[in-house]
Amino acid sequence: MNNLENEEKPTNEQSGHVAEPAMASAAAMDGVAALRSVFQRVNQAAEKAGRASDRVRVVAVSKTKPVSLIRQVYDAGHRSFGENYVQEIIEKAPQLPEDIEWHFIGNLQSNKVKPLLTGVPNLVMVESVDDEKIANTLDRVVGNIGRKPLKVLVQVNTSGEESKFGMEPSGCVGLAKHVKEACSNLEFSGLMTIGMADYTSTPENFKMLAKCRSEVCEELGIPEEQCELSMGMSGDFELAIELGSTNVRIGSTIFGAREYPKKK
Repeated sequence: MNNLENEEKPTNEQSGHVAEPAMASAAAMDGVAALRSVFQRVNQAAEKAGRASDRVRVVAVSKTKPVSLIRQVYDAGHRSFGENYVQEIIEKAPQLPEDIEWHFIGNLQSNKVKPLLTGVPNLVMVESVDDEKIANTLDRVVGNIGRKPLKVLVQVNTSGEESKFGMEPSGCVGLAKHVKEACSNLEFSGLMTIGMADYTSTPENFKMLAKCRSEVCEELGIPEEQCELSMGMSGDFELAIELGSTNVRIGSTIFGAREYPKKK
């Protein structure tokens, strides 16, 4: 297990753990210290569950945050970043190093697929595929622009909340099968969900996603180790790791509260 306080810089590709930075601004130091704290908590949660911490990727979600702050976290050694909005990611990505591994984690509309894929060549994963239409559009555009196959996760609405996007659990097998068998330019890589905001039902949400994974893997004939579970955010990522998450999406705990323009 990596000791972040001793300035070790891990090499595993999933987690992008941090080395000791040489930062000037107090804001940067706060972000880097917060990132280090997140990895310590990831390590502890994984250890508690008897899992290897290098099997858990931390995606630093930089929604509403400036490029300068993302760059400071990058300079600390982190490489996995996520964005929720197409306009933000296509504005930020060209201003940042090409070895960043971008994850798109927000709802994606078909008319935004081409701008996203052409504007972010180092996009490594779309985590929010929730119907065949968006899967087919991604598949077609990836093929048309000639980029390598794109990893995708099927988003599942495990809480049943109308306010959340995602395929109903009963449909996740069918959509995963469609991606794997009908979308040659996409690489089915697993499932994603968002837990309930009050966390009271979150364990059941996460257990439901794990159940969906078992059903998907049985249908597709793939080992569960090859099917990721993207679940857990700032308020519940430790619980998610204990319940099998391989990909946690951490925003405010690393970058601070999000800053939205004030409505006039």
